[in-house]
Amino acid sequence: MVTGGAGFLGSHLCERLLDQGHEILCVDNFFTGSRRNIAHLLGNPRFEMLRHDVTFPLYVEVDEIYNLACPASPVHYQFDPVQTTKTSVIGAINMLGLAKRVKAKIFQASTSEVYGDPEVHPQPEEYWGRVNPIGFRSCYDEGKRCAETLFFDYRRQHNLQIKVVRIFNTYGPRMHPNDGRVVSNLIMQALKGEDITLYGDGQQTRSFCYVDDLIDGFIRLMDTGPEITGPINIGNPGEFTIRQLADLVIEITGSKSKLVHRPLPPDDPRQRRPDITKAKEILGWSPTIDLKAGLEKTVLYFDAYLREANNRDQS
Repeated sequence: MVTGGAGFLGSHLCERLLDQGHEILCVDNFFTGSRRNIAHLLGNPRFEMLRHDVTFPLYVEVDEIYNLACPASPVHYQFDPVQTTKTSVIGAINMLGLAKRVKAKIFQASTSEVYGDPEVHPQPEEYWGRVNPIGFRSCYDEGKRCAETLFFDYRRQHNLQIKVVRIFNTYGPRMHPNDGRVVSNLIMQALKGEDITLYGDGQQTRSFCYVDDLIDGFIRLMDTGPEITGPINIGNPGEFTIRQLADLVIEITGSKSKLVHRPLPPDDPRQRRPDITKAKEILGWSPTIDLKAGLEKTVLYFDAYLREANNRDQS
């Protein structure tokens, strides 16, 4: 079972698991997920779609659970912050309860946001983070931190097989075009010929992992023995400023867009880069797709998306 299976990451995970011969129950309430993301899977006899909100219990028979359900971009998780916290915390309780009942292995998609605005760089898994517990981003950051707590308490109290991954910035086809994330923002603005927005001076850094690499890390972690629980960082340690990213997007799209600066949002991390030593040593994983190659594939997706939208409008 993949919760959040119609989302950006979930749809890629469902696709990869189907390619490996698994039977998939895709669970999503379509708050940020889209039928478009899984339309090509619906005809597969080993794929089943269930519309459901994980804040309510679910009674199904499954062997493995990938818990990806939660809005993951500031635009979406700040829209209804109470519901965001419920999805992370109550959703985790419900999915852990299900895993306990059916004795399933369970995977939690956590986030680099648990490190907050870090004082340690790059961020190893041992770092406890620097998170504002009452800020605008707290519903997501603290919700994910609490979910990790629940996973490890279920492990200690009920001997549940858990796997926890901390995802660093990931991009690729099927990203929501209006999710407010930097990669989709810059590409959409460039393709439309709009001004490209940089927050602050554009010198804050991020590390960008292409979605195919990330999904490979997910599956490698899920396939480890019960002694491996995580948390394990999965991300690309290549570090780029947002200005460098914007320049690369302009180069790939051939856009004439101008760069404009806006105030930095509150609690926006200045640096974000994973220490992936554990992923390399335990999973034999490291990213293989560089930023330019990944952006080229992502630009093609968004270009096709905009053309399709324009054709709908004209008809």
